[in-house]
Parts: sequence; C-alpha cells; structure tokens
Amino acid sequence: MSKNTHSFQAEVAQLLHLVTHSLYSNKEIFLRELISNASDACDKLRFEALDNAALYEDAPNLEVRVAFDKKARTLSITDNGIGLSQQEAIDHLGTIAKSGTREFMSRLSGDQKADAQLIGQFGVGFYSGFIVADRIVVESRRAGLPADQGVRWSSTGTGDFEVETIAREKRGTSVILHLREDADEFLNGWKLKQVIGKYSDHISLPILMEKEEWKEGEDDKGGEMVATGEWEPVNKASALWTRAKKDVSEEQYVEFYKSISHDYEAPLAWSHNRVEGSTEYTQLLYIPAKAPMDLWNRDHKGGLKLYVKRVFIMDEAEALLPSYLRFVKGVIDSADLPLNVSRELLQESRDVKAIRDGSTKRVLSMLEDLAKKAAAAAAPAETPAADGVTDVVDKKEGEQADADAAKASEDAGKYAKFYAEFGSVLKEGLGEDFANRDRIAKLLRFASTTSDAATVSLADYKARMKDGQEAIYYITADTLAAAKNSPQLEVFKKKGIEVLLMTDRVDEWALSYLTEFDGTPLQSVAKGAVDLGKLQDETEKKAAEEAAEAFKPVLEKLKASLKDKAEDVRVTTRLVDSPACLVVQEHGMSTQLARMLKQAGQKAPEVKPVLEVNAEHPLVKKLERDEAHFDDLANILFDQALLAEGGLPEDPAAYVRRVNALLV
Repeated sequence: MSKNTHSFQAEVAQLLHLVTHSLYSNKEIFLRELISNASDACDKLRFEALDNAALYEDAPNLEVRVAFDKKARTLSITDNGIGLSQQEAIDHLGTIAKSGTREFMSRLSGDQKADAQLIGQFGVGFYSGFIVADRIVVESRRAGLPADQGVRWSSTGTGDFEVETIAREKRGTSVILHLREDADEFLNGWKLKQVIGKYSDHISLPILMEKEEWKEGEDDKGGEMVATGEWEPVNKASALWTRAKKDVSEEQYVEFYKSISHDYEAPLAWSHNRVEGSTEYTQLLYIPAKAPMDLWNRDHKGGLKLYVKRVFIMDEAEALLPSYLRFVKGVIDSADLPLNVSRELLQESRDVKAIRDGSTKRVLSMLEDLAKKAAAAAAPAETPAADGVTDVVDKKEGEQADADAAKASEDAGKYAKFYAEFGSVLKEGLGEDFANRDRIAKLLRFASTTSDAATVSLADYKARMKDGQEAIYYITADTLAAAKNSPQLEVFKKKGIEVLLMTDRVDEWALSYLTEFDGTPLQSVAKGAVDLGKLQDETEKKAAEEAAEAFKPVLEKLKASLKDKAEDVRVTTRLVDSPACLVVQEHGMSTQLARMLKQAGQKAPEVKPVLEVNAEHPLVKKLERDEAHFDDLANILFDQALLAEGGLPEDPAAYVRRVNALLV
C-alpha cells in the first residue's frame, strides 16, 4: 500500500513547535482532550445514525477504550464513533479550520499551566498529544465505508505527516501515542485512572480500561501489575447533568464546565435543575468568568449543547437562549423534543419556547444572586455593642469567621467580574427581551460623577436623588474622560446632582428602550433643553430668561451664520465654565450614535445639533462687539463644542486657519 506525504498547514507547524517545546508543565491535559474528541466522535455517530441506523454496523454500544503497552511504550485511545475517511484525516489532522493559532498565540500568558488549558479552546486539542509523544499514529475507518477503506495517519510532529490506506474491520478511531522518555507516568494504570477520574468522569459513555492484577516475580524477586484481558469502566459513565445534585461535587461541576467550554478558568456560578410540567427538561447552566475573544464577532456562535433523552443533538443551539445571553455555557436535555429536531424546527417549537423562557429566567436569577452577594458585602457591617465583658473567642469559631469572610469577599467580586466581561452584552436585553426588561435594568451598573467604576445601579442612583429631583440623569460618550469632562455636566456638578456616565457603544441604543426606572424617567443631559425643575430656583430662571432676551440679536446672527451646521442656537443655563455645547432635540438621535453608525458602515440620518451658548462667557460676549470676525468666531464656537463631545470639525483645516487668524 502506498504512502503519501503531506505538509502541515503553516499554522499547525507553528502550533506543534509550541506544544512540543513549551506546554509541558501540565502534561496530563492531553488525555482529557483526546478522550473528549473520542466522546464527540461517538456523539456524531449517534446523531447521524438517527437517519441511518446501518451506521452502527454490528456494534450499537458506544464506548472509549484506553490501553497502554509498557514494552512498546505506547498509549492508545480508541473509540467506536463516526471515524474518519482518508480525506477527512488529511483535512482535520493537517489543518486548523479556523485561524486558531494566531488567536491562541496572542492569548499566551507565560503561565504554562494556564496556557496549556487554552489548547482545546481553538479546536486543536488533538495536537496536545505531542506534549507527551514524539510520534502519533491515527488509525480510523468512517462508519459506512467498507473495511478496506481504513486510513493510517502518522507524524512525528515536525513539518509533515504520512497517510496510507489500510484494512480496518472496526469503525471508529484509534489514536496511538509513542511516548517520550519523560512520559513514563502514563504507562501506569493507576495514574491513567486518576487522570480520567479528574477530567473525564462526566463523559456519558463508558471509558474502559483493562483490569490489572499483581503477578509475583520468579523466585520471589519482585513482581508487577499485568492486564487480565477483562475490560472495566473507569468513569461513572452517566451524564453529569442526569445525576442528583447531591451526588455531584463542586470540583466535578467545574471540570464539566471546563470540558464543554474549553475554558481554563472556573465559572462564576452554575445552576443545575430538573424542570417538570407541560415541558420536561434538565438544565445545567454556567456563567463564565471570562468573555471569549470572538464574543463581538458577527459570526460568533453562542448557545447551549442540546440533548434529547440523553442523545446528543447539536452544539451551539442558539434557540435555547436569547442572543444577549450568548455567553452562557451549558447543557439542555429535553424529554419532549423529537430526536430528529433541526435548527429550523427549534425556532418554531412550542417546547423550545418554554425551555428558552425557563432558561432565561434561571440565568437572570443566577445574576441577581451574584448581585445581591456583592451588595451585601458592600453594606457597612454592624458593630456589636460592648457589654463590658471580655470576649473569649473560640479559635475554631475565629477560623470559621475568617473563612466565611474570605468566601464573602470572593463572592462580592464575582458580579463585578461578570459585569466587566459581559455587561455590554447584557444591555442588549433591554431591546430584545421586553418580558424581562425590568429585571435586566436592575442588573445594570454604571460609572457616575461620584464613581469612576461601573458599580452604580439605577436603584442606588434613585436612592440618593436630591429632594425635588424628578429624573435620573445620564450622559453617553465615547470614553469615560469625555463623559466626565463634558460641558453638558457643568450645571449638574455645580448643584451636586449625580449623573450616570455611559461609555459602552451599545448604551444609547439600549437606553432608547428604557425610558423610566421604577416610575422615574431617565433623561439624557445632552437631549432637549435643560430643565432642573424644582432644583432650579425662581431667581435663576428669571435671570436666564432676561439673558436670553438681551442676547436675542446675537442669537439671530448666530443662527444665520451657522444655518448649515446647527438646527437652532439658544442661550442655556447648563453651562458654567464653557462657552458652548451641542445637544439634540428631545427624541432625536445623538451625534455620537450617528457617528458610530457611520463608522460601522450603516446608514444614519444626518443629525443637525442645537448649539447652546453661555451668554456670560467672555468668548460669547466678544461676539457682540467683534463684527469683523463674527463668522469666524461663530464657527470656532461650534467646532469647539463638537470637539468637546468627541466629534471632528467637518473641515479641520478651516478650523485651524480660523483659530490661527485670531491668535495672530
């Protein structure tokens, strides 16, 4: 039989060099990855066999076998799953389907243990075998192909690999690792069982190993463990989510999460429930601690793993959760859906709608719980009153109190960690999920003029509103610095009124769906004329009216001079130190949102802002007495207001000329 030699894709060669020379501090993760791949191959067979039962051939019981040979120094992981054709072996084992290597390399931190955990996240888990092997041989036959169309793939992990046709009676795949000299620990049954128990106990298929027994040496000279030829399962072989919660340890929940998400960090929270009623299903949902790099990519796929009666149906079933919860990982196992359910049918199924609604509520409940713990930790602790008696604190009670305090501190930081990673995505729910809008609004956090960190909830803001304040005030900007220093905040700072600072790209769109919170309207300080209501006394109102009347002739000239740029020009009371600022009409699109839409290549209406001027500012007063430079001053005033809010003058060169002319 002829052998064909193929070169690895450049990215694979780069990755293999990294694996063989760097990622060796946590060697055992290779076994997790290869067993996970074997389990996936069995899931794929089960799914394809729904339409073609003949694919099972004469072996309907799916399993994974792990075996080692001390003399040959090999370790084998064998499954009877879907298998590979020769072309699939070339395609899947010689190339990386997505540009994973570049992303993989960019994520490396220098911590070898953490870096090694990344390997499965990019669909390159197979190559982790080279952490312990200097040669890997893969023998496989795809289910449904004749026995003489098996394939053998082999490589030493350098620049190329060989492929040849072989005869293979059994369908499925064997990955045979020829171990390096420093990988003797994986030629030990006890060690292999320990690693499988740690990383793969949740696999729903039986993972089998040969039983071993002790055999004495001749003349009582030592002895060794030898295989008996009888195979036994070394994992529980039941899907973790099907077990009772009391039978699953915290460590097992965490390892299962890492297995399905390829994340090396533990999740922030999880929820495991069996739901009964008109629709029956089991849900195991996780909140990750870290956002994936492609969370904002348009082709990013979110969603949960879907099983029906424990039969794997599909990865990334987006219909099971709304888009704004696409970061959630986990499993849904339905008792009611048909086994041949497709993505199209998922969109229309009444049962799926019930699962989606129930899972959404469960995720929001998890987030509410994290938020409550954070709020409880932030609340000032009560100091017990002294009773004049010397306290004698039991040592164990003191240690328990320290442990409780450490746990409370850890829990308190979890919501802040979640929000830093996924807060922007959660905000999308305001526009997508009307039924849960109020719950989502309570989970939002913002920076404000009293806090640079995004820790202020709408409830917090409302609780400390000033007497007579009738609105929750906010401003949107490109950056926190731009928001904090916006001229539009000047009167609010002067009067000590808190303003929420919103700098996420999604904020203005999301806030258009949230007009009030708990009965109090939300008001952008950059829209409409400023009206502080009872917070502005009559003297101030009267002075503003008189200033506007006295300034009327200048306003008319400004309107004429800026007719192509500004929709209107008016005197304002919102400015204290700045000469001018830009606002839009009450229900208009902001200039910031219009800019963002244009940058994204989308159509946006032409926004003509309103120029508001501070009649008491020296630069504005100069307009009244400098007729010769009136137009230049008017345009400078407008362009400076545009710059202050993060925009750019339509004609930067003209702006520079005007400023230079005035300077000289």
